[in-house]
Amino acid sequence: MIELVSNGLATMEVSLKHSGSLFMYAGHEGGAYAKNSYGNIYTAVGVFVLGRMFREAWGSQANKKQADFNEFLERNRMCISMELVTAVLGDHGQRPCEDYVVVTAVTELGCGKPKFYSTPDIIAFCRKWRLPTNHVWLFSTRKSVTSFFAAYDALCEEGTATPVCKALDEVSDISVPGSKDHIRVQGEILEGLVARIVSRKSSEHMEQVLRDYPPPPVEGADLGPSLREICAANRNDEKQQMKALLESIGTSFCPNYLDWFGFEASDSHSRNADGSVLSKFLQARPADLSTAKLQEMVRLLKEKEKDVALKCYHNFHKTNSLSSDNLHFKMVIHVRSDKAFRRYQNEMRNNPGLWPLYRGFFVDLNLFKANKERVVKFSKEPDAGSGSNGDLTKDGLADEDANLMIKLKFLTYKIRTFLIRNGLSVLFNKDEVAYKDYYLRQMKIWHTSAAKQRELSKMLDEWAVFIRRKHGHKKLSSVTYLSEAEPFLERYAKRSSKNQALIGSAGSLVRAEDFMAIIKGGKDEEGDLEPEKDIAPSSPAMIVKEAVVKDQGLIIFFPGIPGCAKSALCKEILTAPGKLGDDRPINSLMGDLIKGKYWAKVAEERSKKPYSILLADKNAPNEEVWSRIEHMCRKTKAAAVPVVPDSEGTESNPFSLDALAVFIFRVLQRANHPGNLDKSSPNAGFVLLMFYNLYDGKNRKEFEAELIERFGSVVKMPLLESSRPPLPETVRSTLEEGLNLYKLHSKRHGRAEPTKGAYAKEWVKWEKQLRDTFLANAEHLNSSQVPFEVAVEKVCEQVKAIAKGDYTAPSTEKRKLGTIVFAAVSLPVSEIIHLLDNLGEKDPRVEAFLKDKNLKSSLTKAHMTLAHKGSHGVTAVANYALYLHHDVPIDMCWLLFSDTLAALEAEPGIVDGEKLISKNEWPHVTLWTAEGVAPKEANKLPQLHAQGKATRVQIDPPITITGILNFF
Repeated sequence: MIELVSNGLATMEVSLKHSGSLFMYAGHEGGAYAKNSYGNIYTAVGVFVLGRMFREAWGSQANKKQADFNEFLERNRMCISMELVTAVLGDHGQRPCEDYVVVTAVTELGCGKPKFYSTPDIIAFCRKWRLPTNHVWLFSTRKSVTSFFAAYDALCEEGTATPVCKALDEVSDISVPGSKDHIRVQGEILEGLVARIVSRKSSEHMEQVLRDYPPPPVEGADLGPSLREICAANRNDEKQQMKALLESIGTSFCPNYLDWFGFEASDSHSRNADGSVLSKFLQARPADLSTAKLQEMVRLLKEKEKDVALKCYHNFHKTNSLSSDNLHFKMVIHVRSDKAFRRYQNEMRNNPGLWPLYRGFFVDLNLFKANKERVVKFSKEPDAGSGSNGDLTKDGLADEDANLMIKLKFLTYKIRTFLIRNGLSVLFNKDEVAYKDYYLRQMKIWHTSAAKQRELSKMLDEWAVFIRRKHGHKKLSSVTYLSEAEPFLERYAKRSSKNQALIGSAGSLVRAEDFMAIIKGGKDEEGDLEPEKDIAPSSPAMIVKEAVVKDQGLIIFFPGIPGCAKSALCKEILTAPGKLGDDRPINSLMGDLIKGKYWAKVAEERSKKPYSILLADKNAPNEEVWSRIEHMCRKTKAAAVPVVPDSEGTESNPFSLDALAVFIFRVLQRANHPGNLDKSSPNAGFVLLMFYNLYDGKNRKEFEAELIERFGSVVKMPLLESSRPPLPETVRSTLEEGLNLYKLHSKRHGRAEPTKGAYAKEWVKWEKQLRDTFLANAEHLNSSQVPFEVAVEKVCEQVKAIAKGDYTAPSTEKRKLGTIVFAAVSLPVSEIIHLLDNLGEKDPRVEAFLKDKNLKSSLTKAHMTLAHKGSHGVTAVANYALYLHHDVPIDMCWLLFSDTLAALEAEPGIVDGEKLISKNEWPHVTLWTAEGVAPKEANKLPQLHAQGKATRVQIDPPITITGILNFF
């Protein structure tokens, strides 16, 4: 992002992330939708709040504007997306002071695919209709964009709405305040920021919109009963609550309640449509290009994507026009997992003309038999029958630069939602120890600074004891958890300023119990609330640079695929125990020889021999197994080390096709395998493909990062020679054919054996083709492998390093967050010592002072502070991000010293043509302080000199020492 902006290719846009639920509105007949559903309490609340916004903005004109707005959206096939923030749909980070919506996106179904409005166009649209807008900042220069990320780094662990908005106002190039002030309507607890790359012309466009569309007036009116009042008065029944909300908003905005209640007087229409609707839709002739592109997308999702559900419902709004030749439905495309988006984006790279996949995806379908008039009408449509993708590739998701977006959340919010709310199931279903494991793992994943981890651990331990004592075994509801958490946090914050900074903001609790909407089953529509289930606690993961404690056990396990040589490796280690450089006893459990549940047997063995090294000789391919291993580590005081075959991987699998080819080749070479997976197995290829697909959905980087986050390390077993020739095309095509066949088989038959499915003949043919192809390419497959003895040696070296503490886990993220306190120039100590020695030779006062100070030993590092977060503010520190890691010349002009202090008066020089200015009133480099004297006291040396209590010696001419600018 920084480079794109710096090179003038783009602008970065940042907006506030209000803490609520996704709500989408496409007009009364177009529909009101939550993230994956409609016709429920979430959408009823959304319609009420949106309608109330019209009353607030338009006053006496509200009814007419509501009706006009519905007609406008439906006529133009538009949808607006909003963040719905209320106190009645369950607790997030803070109960809002008011119930409101903020518009976050506007779309219209254009030619070929939905068109998303730019943010300037959203603001113009919202100001025209007097809808609530979000706070937006634009960053169009290298200085502003680097300052933004530095400001976030400085604030991410303690930022709340006021200091964050203030800092962004100061470092941005353009700031456009929202019509809803987060501090006034939601409060100080800020969920986060959303930063994304937009057109480089966005700044000009925004300035033009702000000139053309000034903030609209607020008419004000008798708004009637509030959301909270209506919910409180209708607490007995969910239907009653929904009906009261819809009736209150009026018929101009909500003329009927068909999406919520259907035809209450008749049972002739069920909401759920027949399952054949989807097939009929895919077989139908598309009336226009938009329909054709949707069919293409749905067909792909249906064939390849198991984490997407496609559901169809009757469209009750169109009942009057229903006939056997004219049917209307609503289709819901429900993406169950973020992995599905990554896989779909890979498809888009291969086919940029695909329609993008969205979260919150609803489509109105009309299936009809076309008569001559309709055929003529659609043939005249500008996009009808067109085979061109037109603008589909422009700004599409395949263009990754145009879709760079990151969500940046704040710790003060995550304390409440992730650590307190989402940890309730662990705390109440298990105990305080498991809860501690849970929150420590979360902080480790977030790379929370060590100081904050200590502070949070103290607070969360106290919270756990407090809430368990108060509630016993009766679990606190996650929907209203703030009723207990907010008063606790307020009391904790009042004890000290450090606690206050940790908590961020607490107090002024809004009582939600009196007016909560009735939500069936504790469902969370937004999805950031984890389901009520047991969460496996983390293992006591190894700390980098500390040896594995010898009074603990060690589990070596293998997230691999049959043929990865794990059994051969375990045999080598067992026959020569000294290879690991460890005197603990070693034993191995081979999965193919264990009767019953393997991992239960491993846990039993760990309990019997808690201080041993256990080789878990079985493939451990998924997160469920990894969680079991973590649980074993916690229960039996052990560390765990994953050993994985080294491979480049693919975009969606940690193992490349080259690696899969070697695994299959090895399996087809072996005989008399204890698990009967060898050359005599008729389905050997199928079994290997099944294991390969167990890893699908993670690329290599994600795979290794998760293992490191869980276990603190990863050992890579060399597999393929780096200088090998490309995989022969016949081998590649055979593997790809097998993978496609496996997807068809698993989609239709699940995990059934290949001999029992509809593709039995195809499997027999493919297995023969596999053996013939691999036999013909045996020379390549043999020569491409790293010699086994080399692989064993490399694995043992890595395990030894981990056991001794000589292992440093690779970083799983590029940025180190939350630790910026000040900006300074780091200086080479050797050059400073040399300067002082020369000065001492020329001036006896300096020589006498330095005589007993032994600075060569005591001065281990030196820096000149430019700005400090506590003294000068976040913005002052962040503005130096432009020069981060640059060489900075520093002129040393004077030496000042007293009985307790010594420092060099310094003057920063020019960097990239600009004079660097220190925010310190007296720029200096602290050299020495007497015992018990804080380094910051060196700031007083000029005053002490003026009082005759310090000596000042000029350095003439000044000596220039070059250092590097860094954040600390």
